[in-house]
Amino acid sequence: MDHLCEIDAETQDIVSDPAFELLPDNVIVEYLDSILSGAIEDLLDPDFLEVLDFPSDGTDTTCSLTPENANFTETRPITKRKGETQLNKPTHHKRNKKVCAESPPNERTPTIMSEGNFHSRANAFQPLLHVPFTSITTFDSPPLLPTSAFQIIQTLSPLTQPLISTVIPTGPTYVLVSPQSVSPGTQILPLSPPGGTVAPPELTASVLPVGSLSDRLCKILPSESVDSSSPIKVSNELPQKNTESPPPKTERKVQPEAPKCVKDYVHHAKSHIKNACCVMRGGLGMESHYVDMHLVQRKLLIKSGKNANKCLEKELVILSDSERKQGKLDKSQLFHNTTSRPKQSFALLGKAGVGKTTFIQRLCLDWASGSLPQFQFVFLLNCKLLDLTKSSYSLKSLLFDLSMSPHCEDSDTVFKYILSSPDDVLIIFDSFDDIKDFEGLLQSPAKSPTGTKYTIKQLFSGLFQKEILSGCTLLIATRPKDVLNQVLRKMDSLLELCCFSPEDIELYTSKFFKDTSIQENALTKIKNQRYIYSLCSNPLLCWITCFLLEHHDGCSDALPTTLTDLCQRVTSKHLQLANQENSILDYKHMQNIPQLCKMAWEGFKNHSTHANRVSSAELVDCGLKSGILTSYKTLSHQENHFAGLFTQNLLGAVHLVQSKQVNEKTLVAYGGVQLRKRKILGESQDVMQRFVMGLLFQKAPTNGISILDSSIDIQAKKKAVDAHLENLKPIELVPARLLELFHCVYETNSGKYAKVLLKNLPDNLSFCGVQLCPSDVYVICHLLQQASALKRTFSINLQDTCIPISGLKELVGLQCIKSFWAHTADTIGLWEDLQQSNDELNLKSAIEKFTLNPFKATQGYHIENLPLLVQIHREKKLPMSPCVSALDEGVPALSQLQRVEFELGVQTGPELFPKLIEVLPSLQSLEHLDLEKNKIGDFGAEKLAGVLHFLTSLKLLNLSQNCIGDAGVEKLSQALVSVPSLQSLSLYGNLIDDSGAEHLASVLPDIKFLQDLDIKFNKFSDIGAKKLSAALKNCTGMKSLELWNDFIPYGVFEHLHLQDPRIRSL
Repeated sequence: MDHLCEIDAETQDIVSDPAFELLPDNVIVEYLDSILSGAIEDLLDPDFLEVLDFPSDGTDTTCSLTPENANFTETRPITKRKGETQLNKPTHHKRNKKVCAESPPNERTPTIMSEGNFHSRANAFQPLLHVPFTSITTFDSPPLLPTSAFQIIQTLSPLTQPLISTVIPTGPTYVLVSPQSVSPGTQILPLSPPGGTVAPPELTASVLPVGSLSDRLCKILPSESVDSSSPIKVSNELPQKNTESPPPKTERKVQPEAPKCVKDYVHHAKSHIKNACCVMRGGLGMESHYVDMHLVQRKLLIKSGKNANKCLEKELVILSDSERKQGKLDKSQLFHNTTSRPKQSFALLGKAGVGKTTFIQRLCLDWASGSLPQFQFVFLLNCKLLDLTKSSYSLKSLLFDLSMSPHCEDSDTVFKYILSSPDDVLIIFDSFDDIKDFEGLLQSPAKSPTGTKYTIKQLFSGLFQKEILSGCTLLIATRPKDVLNQVLRKMDSLLELCCFSPEDIELYTSKFFKDTSIQENALTKIKNQRYIYSLCSNPLLCWITCFLLEHHDGCSDALPTTLTDLCQRVTSKHLQLANQENSILDYKHMQNIPQLCKMAWEGFKNHSTHANRVSSAELVDCGLKSGILTSYKTLSHQENHFAGLFTQNLLGAVHLVQSKQVNEKTLVAYGGVQLRKRKILGESQDVMQRFVMGLLFQKAPTNGISILDSSIDIQAKKKAVDAHLENLKPIELVPARLLELFHCVYETNSGKYAKVLLKNLPDNLSFCGVQLCPSDVYVICHLLQQASALKRTFSINLQDTCIPISGLKELVGLQCIKSFWAHTADTIGLWEDLQQSNDELNLKSAIEKFTLNPFKATQGYHIENLPLLVQIHREKKLPMSPCVSALDEGVPALSQLQRVEFELGVQTGPELFPKLIEVLPSLQSLEHLDLEKNKIGDFGAEKLAGVLHFLTSLKLLNLSQNCIGDAGVEKLSQALVSVPSLQSLSLYGNLIDDSGAEHLASVLPDIKFLQDLDIKFNKFSDIGAKKLSAALKNCTGMKSLELWNDFIPYGVFEHLHLQDPRIRSL
């Protein structure tokens, strides 16, 4: 007989049945004490077992806990137990005991309808007692034990007397058993009847596609998702009892009052920062010359591969030009949290020269001026100056000795306060890409903030993984996709520093030149030289250009036309100015410049900017005063580094070209475009290759002091590079390498190599996945303009390139471009721009050249703008504009699209599939529709069935692994008849049962041109297989029917195959 025990959620009352009378009050109190103290082994105390008096008839006497939200099929009157007493213990709440009346015979026992209960039945061989207890908690801790009833089970035969008498008194032996979740076993169906034919190993070893058993289950089961703000945060939360829990609190903690020495240090640190960060490169004032730059929030693209379960490959998503404009952020929005989960790690990304260090200096200056009140401490560390080999640093020494902060008199007190207020601390790692060796960076983090000595990497890892100073904010500045791969996946926020816009270039020029007439003249010269104007989108190169204009000898001097010539002239001008002002560079000292070039080359190979290994103090002085080198001071020493990537790589390229120690093979290996790029060199090698090509084939500047020695013969190296360019096959280059080949050919300033390149280019050019800046667009346009003379035309893929609309307009306008494919939103933006400028001819050309074939959607943004394109196609006009004559025939890209591959996957596929459905009726030329593995289910299949009659040219339809069941197949079967051109249909790996197979079989003869049907690994049995086999007899044009699955006995399948060889297994 089962009995019921009930718990009141408010009073913690326990309602028990007569079986509970077996346990005296003192035993219950001892039992609860043991639970609270965590001593579970006390449950097997001999005194506790002696008082247990089980019924002799083997009846299951149960007293089970009832959750608050349990449902009951019957109710019982509750009565108090006779002689009830209250037991009060000083350490526990009051416990009131109520008794449930004994259930009358032959009546139904109340049943608890709650998830996860453990049910037991009476067993004559195992006397069973369920010991009741409430969910016991200590303060706010979770329950120590589950709320379901524990079971004490008597063993079949007690242990022998001699053995047990040494442990506990003689008597029955009991086992305390915790209830476990019992999941039903999976039924395994036989492949063939007993005694029948055995399926071959290749069929029995086949693995079904991973998926849900039905559409209903697909909707019930939660899908794992990746948090956009935290790239690797995977949902792994356990179900909670209270689903309406309040969101996590994000209020800042109340910090203790800072001692006077702490306040004094903060004031001193702000004054120090103001003095240190008030000057920019070239001695320009931060307040007078700084141009505020915008930020763009970047996203992560998660790819799956062979080792997807072990390591996810993550890359930055390249935004369209319209998305970048919409997503721009101000500097003031950098540390703003828009979600309940506070962001504590930020990555500031930007290419060389874009101004990451200057931006950080401006940020520190803002903090010193009171513009960042959320941070009381800011520590700026330059990774160029950090010694990564020593294990002699503590967190305190990292912050006070290695950072830009001033000396602290009472560092112990200040550090103690920092440990108590980590939320008020901002730690900045500038030049993070100077940490070369990232192997195992996050595997051995520092654990202790005091005492223990660590390496710089261990301290960074401890800060990043919140092992030390948890709650502080980290800001890392680095070049994108260069050396950040290991920490990229765990960043809370990824931000890219934008380049100069045309308005920013004008503003910077006006700030650089104080005289108005000089400003206008300089800006005119910059705009007239279009390549230099495109380079000025890089703030460093913009400063270099302005510096060169400032020191022109004559107003008629033209600006350089290549990057090599620009950097070479500026370096020569720096050397000339240093010679005039300091008189340190006579002919003898100029002979030592090759040593500086060699040092730059060695640093390039080692991925280092360090220049302290110079033996000549005069040479160091020359480098410092000419701006080639920069000096950094720390508390312990002073270090010299090359001023920037462009300067160091130019000198390194000079060494490659002129040094006799470098042979032709080494020159081609480092200076020529290769199929693959050395990962650690990254952007540096791209710039090095351009400089090598420019130095080999351009003339040295005639004014200033040249860094080249014209007496050195470099003809052998020229021939080696010439042969390399002749033999290079552009068709074998990935998009990034193809772009670098364009730049290298442009730097030669040679029509010969331009013709060689254009002659060898493939008809279909692809820069897909490469972020194109203005200078990239100019170089591509400049070289392709010469293709008309060779009578060559190209199709160009600009998808995922972030090409600005101005650059897209220039490229599409080239006569040699017969078709292009760019982001849909940017293409529509281009059309609107051309319409607003009343350029009807180019608008018509841009509409006709736009193509989508073949269309492959791998990310949501690939398809989100297609409905707008369909709207333009149907209405024959652009949004918010009257009818356009160029759209009289609609959008040819839609009407001519022949192939669509929808590869968004099970996460985003079901969500964005309706957008594809909107587009399909306009794709009248579509021949290939691949929807494999998108989990569209019966609902998606029904939606697809509603538009199939528009696809009159469809030849292939792939619906494999989409959780489609009988309902979906029924709708599809009726619609497939309206697609007479269909030749191949795949329903592999779905949930089709016998009913669905019968629906498909009924229409199979009506699909006249169907040749191949793949319906393997579904759920229909031999009944459905026979229906399909019978229908196949009336399909004379079909070549194959693949229908094997584990529910068809192999003997039946073999018989069907013998009847019709077109029936196949795999």
